[in-house]
Amino acid sequence: MSFLSSATPKLAPWKVLLVDDEPDIHDITKLTLSRFRLDGRALTFLHAYTGLEAKEVLARESDIALVFLDVVMEHDDSGLEVARWMREDLGNHFTRIVLRTGQPGQAPEERVIVNYDINDYKEKTELDRTKLFTTTFAALRAYRDIMKVEDARLLQANYREGLERVIAASSHIFQQRNLKDFASGLLQQVVALLRLEKSMLLRLSGASVITGTSEYEILAQIGDIGDAMLGPELMAQLDDAHSNRISRLHGDTYVGYFPNSSGKASLLVLKGVEEIADIDAQLLEVFCSGVAIAFDNILLTQEITDTQAELIMRLGDVVESRSNEAGNHVRRMSQVCHMLAQASGMPEDETAVLMHAAPMHDIGKIATPDAVLLKPGKLTPEEWEIMKQHPTVGLSILDGSSRPILKAAAVIAHQHHEKFDGSGYPQGLMGPDIHVYARIVAVADVFDALSHKRCYKEAWPLDEVVAHLREVSGQHLDPVFVELLIANIDAAVDINRRWPD
Repeated sequence: MSFLSSATPKLAPWKVLLVDDEPDIHDITKLTLSRFRLDGRALTFLHAYTGLEAKEVLARESDIALVFLDVVMEHDDSGLEVARWMREDLGNHFTRIVLRTGQPGQAPEERVIVNYDINDYKEKTELDRTKLFTTTFAALRAYRDIMKVEDARLLQANYREGLERVIAASSHIFQQRNLKDFASGLLQQVVALLRLEKSMLLRLSGASVITGTSEYEILAQIGDIGDAMLGPELMAQLDDAHSNRISRLHGDTYVGYFPNSSGKASLLVLKGVEEIADIDAQLLEVFCSGVAIAFDNILLTQEITDTQAELIMRLGDVVESRSNEAGNHVRRMSQVCHMLAQASGMPEDETAVLMHAAPMHDIGKIATPDAVLLKPGKLTPEEWEIMKQHPTVGLSILDGSSRPILKAAAVIAHQHHEKFDGSGYPQGLMGPDIHVYARIVAVADVFDALSHKRCYKEAWPLDEVVAHLREVSGQHLDPVFVELLIANIDAAVDINRRWPD
């Protein structure tokens, strides 16, 4: 990953504060040092004529390199008080102080340097042009070297703190198992690392051969990215990052490009970014180098899960096609199950497992003879006994797998014809003894069967479906999930609309 850096700025001048109650001293000092240069940097002068004014300037300006400080101003010891306040109260131990006095008897040199942390002491009469230059050179060189050491110390401390944040962030996101949670966790940690408020993580999901424009899937978002979330300007920036395989800063919008071995590059959008400091760029690279490995693993896991889900869905389609029911039955059922699970507050990972496993509820019908399965009229007692075998057959097909989806599918296939009052089959389970997955599937299955045409019946009107659900609540069906379905009936109807027969 690469970061754009701005051009090298012009070196700022050294700040020198002149503190003296005589204006002529200010003028002479400025004139004498007008051509002074150290490391290519000139001087800029700040002025104070009393001790109080000096404190105000020092409190406001944190990067003053040198103070020429008069002793006697509004009081006999005003300069000494400024020096004491500057070192002790303000805590400024970096700025160099050169004490200048026209009355050396007021402040003896040895006592002042020892007691007040003064760096140099000069009588005004001895500060001719040459000595003023050499004194300024010595003071500024000392300040420069001290600040180099301090900058290195702060950089090391900041990097150490940043690495601690990287480690904490990495340990947090590596706990996430699905792509959406991982992306959300990653985004939160990146924002925390860089102390930003608005960001968005996207995945490049494909490209259209016809138009040649990229298509993006938003995986996670924090803050308000803007009214036109993926408007023309941002789309152009995303396409630029993708096509050039580089991270760029566009005004206050940073677009980061993160390739991975899966071939599905990820793009990070950070809004409100004035600049990315070198240390933040290093931290982000350290963080993302580890994240890339985890991201690949998550994508691989996601691919395996998606493959399992698609195979299960297609097997469900095969089973339903044998019974002359539309293949969309299993899709509608899985979506209604997902909606009910979410409405009940079920954890998202369990909700996803249920949604993927639900299409296998009737897998046992693959062994049911056509004469029984496709009979349009009422089944004989003997035929009914054959039909009732499909839950046990379904269990035998799916049982023994250690995969969460197939384990859930085995339970659903075995128990989805159990009834809440214990009158179902094949085990006669009652109430909470029936697995929650099977109780949800039973409600979704009845709703879909009544709402659509079958070989033995026409589709029922919605009000009759709802009335029947209430009638069998607590007997055939779990009343909790019946009420959740009725409370979310609009969502269920929308699922029917999206996947019609």
